[in-house]
Amino acid sequence: MNLNQLKIFYSAAKNGSLSVAAQALFITQPAVTKGIQRLQEHYEIRFVDFVGKKLVLTDAGEVLYEIAEKIFELENQAEESIRDFQQRKRGHIRILSSESFGDYYLPQIIIPFNKAYPLIRVSMNILPTEQVVENTASLNCDLGFISYPIAHKKLVVKEVLEDKLVIITPRDHPLAEKKRLAPKDLEGHPFIMHEKGSAPRRAIEEFIRESHISVKIPLELSSNRAIKRAVEKGIGIALISREVANEEIRAKRMHAINLAHPAMKRKFFVVHHKDKYMSESLRLLMDMVFKWTSQYSKELK
Repeated sequence: MNLNQLKIFYSAAKNGSLSVAAQALFITQPAVTKGIQRLQEHYEIRFVDFVGKKLVLTDAGEVLYEIAEKIFELENQAEESIRDFQQRKRGHIRILSSESFGDYYLPQIIIPFNKAYPLIRVSMNILPTEQVVENTASLNCDLGFISYPIAHKKLVVKEVLEDKLVIITPRDHPLAEKKRLAPKDLEGHPFIMHEKGSAPRRAIEEFIRESHISVKIPLELSSNRAIKRAVEKGIGIALISREVANEEIRAKRMHAINLAHPAMKRKFFVVHHKDKYMSESLRLLMDMVFKWTSQYSKELK
């Protein structure tokens, strides 16, 4: 089999477009068309059809695509392995993370890591958990950090941290004097909510449901920073990870109160492709992640 033609077919099928495949492979669109035609002519079978401008795989094309995906995943692993032997403690680690872990926990890991290993470049971007999972499964990053557990046939998922969820209030709020809250204390209070499906949102909804209380919801926000600013301005109270609010708590701009309930915890997870080659630089970072989270958990108790 001509691997160059297979790569052209794979890129076109993956992107659903001849023009996008041409851009990805740095060749012309006619060259993409010709590569697929020659592959089909060689085996005397159609692998793709076109509905208008949209590329659609035939049954044979679906089977070939799955095989090609495995071949080029192995090619990426081979290249990473070779680079690791060439560079040893050099390299580039690509990380994707959900907002809370990426904004408030990862910097405490990757900044010391960069100081310890300045020749290893680390790139970190924030995405919703669903996109972190999708990109990690496609080998578009080395590691992903997500806010809830998932089951995926291509991914290894490990818990890295469990943190407390606390109620945050303005310093002059009537609840601020309490060290621990009972369910009835929250009755009728304005509550600034995270977006639906988030870990804090699921936790507080479970608490409200089980406690048979009602709260007002003046705002729903997907940003931790926006939620904290709204609390500081007196719009309402909110449930948030302790670490996320630590800066404001230490600066005495807001107050944190524990809520006695099993749901008042949230977990974070690291994911990587099950066939991902764990380079020396990647193993060093993973070691530092678990060392930091272990120390954080001890200090939390």
